Amino acid sequence: MDPTQPDAIQLIALALFVVALVHTFAAKQLERLCHRFPRHAGVLHLLGEVEVIFGFWAIVLVMTMALVRGGEQALSYAESRNYAEPLFVFVVMVVAASRPVLRTVIVAVNLIAHRLPLPTPVAIVWLGLAAVPLLGSLITEPAAMTIAALMLAPQIFRPQLPEPVKYLALGVLFVNVSIGGTLTSYAAPPVLMVASTWQWDSAHMLSLFGWKAAVAVLINASVAAFALRRHCVPVSSSDRPGDPPVPVLVVLVHLALLAGVVLLAHHPVAFLGLFLLFLGYAQAYERHQSPLIIKEALLVGFFLAGLVVLGGLQAWWLQPIVSSLKPVALFFGSLSLTAITDNAALTYLGSLISGISTESQYMLVAGAVAGGGLTVIANAPNPAGVALLRRGFADESIGAGGLLLGALGPTVVAAAAFLLL
Repeated sequence: MDPTQPDAIQLIALALFVVALVHTFAAKQLERLCHRFPRHAGVLHLLGEVEVIFGFWAIVLVMTMALVRGGEQALSYAESRNYAEPLFVFVVMVVAASRPVLRTVIVAVNLIAHRLPLPTPVAIVWLGLAAVPLLGSLITEPAAMTIAALMLAPQIFRPQLPEPVKYLALGVLFVNVSIGGTLTSYAAPPVLMVASTWQWDSAHMLSLFGWKAAVAVLINASVAAFALRRHCVPVSSSDRPGDPPVPVLVVLVHLALLAGVVLLAHHPVAFLGLFLLFLGYAQAYERHQSPLIIKEALLVGFFLAGLVVLGGLQAWWLQPIVSSLKPVALFFGSLSLTAITDNAALTYLGSLISGISTESQYMLVAGAVAGGGLTVIANAPNPAGVALLRRGFADESIGAGGLLLGALGPTVVAAAAFLLL
């Protein structure tokens, strides 16, 4: 297929992509309809699951391709896509959310929080919104999102809290995770897409992006912690009553497996092998585990795989837009386009532009990561946050409009940091 001249399938793919976007914004309304039409509550709930939407419309696209071009060509296209990122996010979510890993992070955060000149619950929230997203530069953004979401859920993402406060916290979390992974060249998906082509190493990322991102992360987290200060509740432990303490050896094995998965993030065969080893080890020491989040992680993987399939046929209209913009316009164009397409896909298209200037390279990536919290699809870790936190919101659903409003302020701070510092 010609990536610059649309054919029938590319036009159909664009139409289905737009439908999926509209469906994403309507997901919360579908959840509400479950109560009005209880006979059809099952189907409405399924279609109201944000994590299902892009996978569902990707299946529709492949079936349409089969009808128009034949089953062989449809399967050939589906099998030609690279599913390493959805598989990695699935694996790293399950491993990072395991009790030994999560408990270790919570203990470390509690120790630091007690030494800060803030009430401990507020300090824990601040660290969850600042330190953990920055930690994503080492353990990757999906792992940071998983840990931060599970750590903050009992603190601030509770049904009884006002919805605007929760959406503010969610927007800060999503934006901070998106920019917090830019201190290295491998942790943020949009950076990873261009690092090799443009020869960006971690030292380059830290000097050009990382310190600016850290400033924005700290400002966003501080504003959110101040807004949440009256709503934070003490949560001293992630353990359930009667749970035995996790032995040091078990913790070390889990951390080693998590490190191995992160290091092998671009080698699915290898990290899936480690994941099978993790499942066996977790089963052998089940008494030291909480239930693994297999379902949530599978839904997120399904969402991202659907985005890969649908997004693979959007280059014909996205790339000309990216290549035609001047540096400053490219920043704002990238920031805006990120809201309707995965930011890694956007930077990948930019990496294909021959002769792109150094300034344009910076503006493209800066805009892509700054806008990574505006919608569920803007950044690969966002669906993980939605899957883990939606039960704390009304109708157990996160509204696209609420997320957009909650992320606007933090996005402005991130954009200002990248443009002005």
